[in-house]
Amino acid sequence: MHQALYRKWRPRRFDEVCGQEHVTDILRYETANGLISHAYLFCGSRGTGKTTCAKILAKAVNCENPQNGNPCCECAACRSIADGSASDVLEMDAASNNRVDDIRTILDEVIYTPGILKYRVYIIDEVHMLSVSAFNALLKTLEEPPAHVIFILATTELQKLPATVISRCQRFDFRRIGTQVLTSRLKFIAKEENIGLDDDAALIIARFAQGGMRDAISLFELCAAGGRVTAERVYEAVGIGGRERLSECVRAVAAADCAKLFDIVSGIYSSAGDIGVFWQELTGYYRDMLVLKTVGAGGAASYLDLTDAETADLSADAAMFTREKLIYHCSVLDDAYASMQRPGASPRTVAELALVRLSDERLSASPAALQSRIAAIESKLASGQFAADMTAAGDGVPAAGRNGPVAAVSAAVSGRPAGGAVAASVSDEKGDRAAASPEAASVTGPEPAQAPARTVEPFSGWQEVLETLGNTNPGVASLLRTASAFWSGSGSERKVVIKYRSDVTRKLAEAPETAGNLLAALSSVSGQRLAPGSVVFEKQAQQMPASGGGIPELDMLSKN
Repeated sequence: MHQALYRKWRPRRFDEVCGQEHVTDILRYETANGLISHAYLFCGSRGTGKTTCAKILAKAVNCENPQNGNPCCECAACRSIADGSASDVLEMDAASNNRVDDIRTILDEVIYTPGILKYRVYIIDEVHMLSVSAFNALLKTLEEPPAHVIFILATTELQKLPATVISRCQRFDFRRIGTQVLTSRLKFIAKEENIGLDDDAALIIARFAQGGMRDAISLFELCAAGGRVTAERVYEAVGIGGRERLSECVRAVAAADCAKLFDIVSGIYSSAGDIGVFWQELTGYYRDMLVLKTVGAGGAASYLDLTDAETADLSADAAMFTREKLIYHCSVLDDAYASMQRPGASPRTVAELALVRLSDERLSASPAALQSRIAAIESKLASGQFAADMTAAGDGVPAAGRNGPVAAVSAAVSGRPAGGAVAASVSDEKGDRAAASPEAASVTGPEPAQAPARTVEPFSGWQEVLETLGNTNPGVASLLRTASAFWSGSGSERKVVIKYRSDVTRKLAEAPETAGNLLAALSSVSGQRLAPGSVVFEKQAQQMPASGGGIPELDMLSKN
């Protein structure tokens, strides 16, 4: 019977384990010096070597001729453990043996000494699947087992283990294996098996494995079924069209080419491809662009597992987006993938809707979309493109004349004095009109001199005045809540200026039946005896300052 490559090339010694030196070095030292613990806990993601190291440790502690902490793999103890015939080494899958009775069976056996080997070793895989009662039954023995018993627990979900179990074990965290380590191992296996393997294909397989050696070797064996392993064969085996399709999709989003986006999704659907897999790859592509955009091409090499050609294509695609836009797109992609996982969802429809939203940010009111649109405007203002676009609109009006606030912001960004430019434009316009019409210039005459600025200060008790007036004239008091009151002048010329918004408010406030009550309320709150002519009404032209001392009033309000 054919033996799978991941089983055939499973490490037999600590020295052969790839990418977990921080674990194997300690285990090798402990076995070489007789510092063996009573319980071990191996945790980490799938395919990183937890069960493999557990079996190597079982062989190392029972080996008749250990070699610097490694098992010799030649003695009877090592061979019996390797082929699974050793009765003193029990490997149990907690996923299917998670009842308390299964643990009690083990507890009944630990009191007996090993039949052949030096230690009785219990390897419990996926230990997080044990029931609460099973964990409780294991606790006491796990803390103080007999001297001839060793427990090795392995799990992919450490957070599901009780803290009482973790505290009784020597814990080792298995890391995801690096892409370069996976690539080197795949090339070694390909050479030993006489299988052709391209460098790009090895890198792609390692990237898809996501740090798992078993997944990498299994995917390599699948791709090797048809001969030499190439990048195209790997993409075909995985079920996506390669990074070319991802780049094509990204460029269609940047160009807002919705027809192309629908065509890409339709192609995946009609070829029986997995839209979910494509979506994960598209999200990863956006992540790579964000990394490249954030740290630059020089610093991104340590975060991206890409070939030189892939890096060049990624740089070209990333140049089409701002960081804010990439972050917004990543959030849309993530939400869409979550929607695809819901029961009854149509992945094709979800993908098409999400791609349309990516191509037109106006279709989304999310904060990320708004931030992306603001960043695009800021970029245009900084480069001067915004003003150029408005000038090129075809109406012949300069951008500054068509949109004053935008022109001011653009001038502020570029460092040019906006006020001077506007003043010069107005001056030139007046000069042109005067030159064209001398009669108009003579009739108009010189402009009147501006009136000197007066000083006003807020009437601090205005709200109290309104409350007092509301006792006698509630309707007028309600209208005056939209008005503001200020002190103007000094000495005998000191007056109360009431700035109103509606003429109706003034007419009602100046009515004989109301004016006396208003004057009395103002005098009572201010503590000053105000004459009947001390209250002046003025039409409010724009918002007055809310607080402060003496504030120059620079043509803010016009008398009615």
